Amino acid sequence: MEAISHAGTVIGILSKDGIVLAAERQATSALLEQSIGSEKIYEMNDNVVAGVAGLTADANILINQSRMIAQRYLLRYGSPIPVEQLVRRLCDLKQGYTQFGGLRPFGVSFLCAGWDSAFGFQLYQSDPAGNYSSWKAACIGENSGNAQSILKQEYKDDEADERAAGTSMEMDDAMRLACLVLSKTIDTAKLTSEKLEFATITLKCGKPHIDVLSSAEIDGVLKKYEAVLKPSDS
Repeated sequence: MEAISHAGTVIGILSKDGIVLAAERQATSALLEQSIGSEKIYEMNDNVVAGVAGLTADANILINQSRMIAQRYLLRYGSPIPVEQLVRRLCDLKQGYTQFGGLRPFGVSFLCAGWDSAFGFQLYQSDPAGNYSSWKAACIGENSGNAQSILKQEYKDDEADERAAGTSMEMDDAMRLACLVLSKTIDTAKLTSEKLEFATITLKCGKPHIDVLSSAEIDGVLKKYEAVLKPSDS
């Protein structure tokens, strides 16, 4: 759990048109060359994308296992695996490592965002013990407590019933909120694409589409929401 609490922040926000995942890259040294690929956000399947906080080596093992689970399901049934079923299978694996001596739990938490035809867009959070729960907005990693408080205050879902699935929030508002939370929880003078990763999952032609934003696209997002990143002092 200590590895998770010191890991870069990962935020997931559900909207009616899709899900936004935003993550903080933590540079341990100025001499460290930045990775070309993603460090915090991974595709688990064509319909599921995940943000991770904790030990990267442990995350890689679990991501590979989740991809195998998803492909076996596709081979057997000819359709993408339901989001919750994939999350549950992954959590079963994580929980198994808490039962026996000589094994240690996987030191990583996940935010899994996905879509299936039965329940639409879904956002799940899981911990090293194998517990998981469904959220409209969630955060893992460093400063997750502060980020969760901001999400509770700023998440707007006026039209949807509190007990109903889904949300009335627009995708644009979800992206704006993600930028706001990052600006208030990351210890930096200015947010840049070098320190952040963004991904979205939406529907295109009735099929889930995962888009991991490039550095140029992240800069465009930050510029678009520049007003919320540096609010005027009152």
